[in-house]
Amino acid sequence: MIQLKNKSQITVMKDACRITGEALLAAGEAIRPGITTKHLDDLIRRYIEKCGAHPTFLGYGGFPGSACISLNDQVIHGIPSSRVILKEGDIVKVDVGAFYHGYTGDAARTFAVGQISEVAARLIQATEECFWKGIEQVKPDNRIGDLGYAVENHAASYGFGVVRKYVGHGVGHELHEPPDVPNYGTPGRGPRMSIGMTIAVEPMICVGSGEVRELSDGWTVVTADGTLSAHYENTIALTENGVEVMTKVD
Repeated sequence: MIQLKNKSQITVMKDACRITGEALLAAGEAIRPGITTKHLDDLIRRYIEKCGAHPTFLGYGGFPGSACISLNDQVIHGIPSSRVILKEGDIVKVDVGAFYHGYTGDAARTFAVGQISEVAARLIQATEECFWKGIEQVKPDNRIGDLGYAVENHAASYGFGVVRKYVGHGVGHELHEPPDVPNYGTPGRGPRMSIGMTIAVEPMICVGSGEVRELSDGWTVVTADGTLSAHYENTIALTENGVEVMTKVD
């Protein structure tokens, strides 16, 4: 069942989302060639804990890191490692959650490491645009399918594919709550949007087909065709005053 939040609950949830967004911003400022993904993970954990919060992903389902950090053709769920060093031209996806006072935020960005290729820059731009195209459809009585259709349609205008196996989701007391929020859909279909809904909208867009596979570590998801992938996510609330993008602090 979709858990709608009242004004006071959303107010508390905003603090968790703010910490999430700030941790993500701090990670982005630290990204440069030569650092490890473990260094980024440690930085994120320190920031979240300094704020009196807990890294939502740490130990979630057995995940060993405080953030998911995924490079190039890795789509999501990359495990931070002291052996993985960022190099010029990489694109790195950082996915963060902070649990605070009973609520969690969830947000992700794709960052350039130094100078990147034209296609990589175009992919990052398109993925963020897909998020905002989806948000335009978040209105009372619209359907989740309206959002997903807008995301997929915009990705297709670039010639890019969307990941279908993994989707956005409701978020609140738990990291994953109903409803599923796919990056594809049919207008007028799916759960109805209502005031008080809090969801993580997260386009995962690929240069290629959008087909994916999981690596043997049991976590890391990569594109099946080896093409680049980008990820852009925010936790949002649908309120009487419209959409609030609660994890965006930059």
